[in-house]
Amino acid sequence: MTLPDPVTYAIPLFGLAIFAELIAMRLGRGIAYEPKDAAASLAMGLGSLLPGALKWPVLYYAFEWVRGFALFDIGYQWWAFVAVFFAEDFCYYWFHRLAHEHRLWWASHVNHHSSQHYNLSTALRQTWTGQVALTWICWLPLSLIGFPTELIFFQMGVSLVYQFWIHTEAIHRMPAWFEAVFNTPSHHRVHHATNPRYLDANYAGILIVWDRLFGTFVPEDDAEPCRYGIVKNLGSFNLGVIAFHEWVALARDFAKARTWRGRLMTLFGPPGWREDGTGSTSADIRRAWTQRRTQPGRTQPAE
Repeated sequence: MTLPDPVTYAIPLFGLAIFAELIAMRLGRGIAYEPKDAAASLAMGLGSLLPGALKWPVLYYAFEWVRGFALFDIGYQWWAFVAVFFAEDFCYYWFHRLAHEHRLWWASHVNHHSSQHYNLSTALRQTWTGQVALTWICWLPLSLIGFPTELIFFQMGVSLVYQFWIHTEAIHRMPAWFEAVFNTPSHHRVHHATNPRYLDANYAGILIVWDRLFGTFVPEDDAEPCRYGIVKNLGSFNLGVIAFHEWVALARDFAKARTWRGRLMTLFGPPGWREDGTGSTSADIRRAWTQRRTQPGRTQPAE
């Protein structure tokens, strides 16, 4: 069965939505666009189409090979579309979480977080190196279960299209029931924020229930506006810098490591870890922030 690519059909809608958001900005709705930043995001999105196209000639055969060992033979019954919706979203949560917790995968994902603005163009700032970093292995269990490869790729596309609209400050909150179940602009703003309280939270693709279940959910606090970007912002709109800066830094730190433990931690430890102790991980930043807030007799302003 041949299924359509949701991303291809959604591209015109992406353009219309960005245009509408630009109009809202002109009307003073509190939306911010920076031309060079938005252009860089759009260029990163266009550039990602090439490695994304490798799903069929390369990844397709990897998924098909694993499906040769499948536990079940799942076809295209109606319930398979329902089941893959939940199963793929579960895989996405763990891919996304691991991409923040382990530097090798963070190197391929960090470019999506590198914009200091949060608007619909930011959603298009996609990775160029995810296929090389093997991030797609998180979805291979779906093939082992027995889902058809075309169905897996279709649902991955559905998830990517869904996540486009949540990259906006134009929507404050959705209805409470929706916020409780689904990923929303409010939840995803937290995910893109660099405030210590918000670091490494809300990894959801479509359903926020995984974050609530596994303890990674943090609600947006209106008293503490989100600050976007990465802990050490790039200060550059150069596409090569955006796409590869963390790979360069990773190689440099790996070369500096003096022990095998240091080399392994450089690759698979949390972003910010340094063998010489000069780095700061998200846990270090949150710990320092918590200590400042809890010092007796001191009132700490929101950060």
